[in-house]
Amino acid sequence: MKNIFLLIGFVLMFSCSKNENSGNKDVIATEQDTEVHVITDPIAEGKSLIEGADCLGCHKINDKLIGPSYKELADKYENTPENVNVLADKIINGSAGIWGDVPMPAHHGMSQENAKFMVQYILSLK
Repeated sequence: MKNIFLLIGFVLMFSCSKNENSGNKDVIATEQDTEVHVITDPIAEGKSLIEGADCLGCHKINDKLIGPSYKELADKYENTPENVNVLADKIINGSAGIWGDVPMPAHHGMSQENAKFMVQYILSLK
């Protein structure tokens, strides 16, 4: 008789217990490939961005081509946060009339951060 009461007790305990997973679907966690690119040298990053963009079709480091040389830009603009922002905006939005008749095309797909890295590289060439 004692065994019957124990059996009934176990059955009641399991049948009345809260099922926390009821209605929930199984979720499988997967590891995502999230690569974080940490910039340790903004000048090297700027140089790399320039080499991978269309900049060198119009600009050279020492020689004026279609646009001014990077050395000319570095000589004209002091390396200040304000100038970095102004020149980064010119890279993104384009510019005309400052260095000649041919306008610099806009690069709307470029982030402000990457444009700043490029400017920091250019202004480091002083």
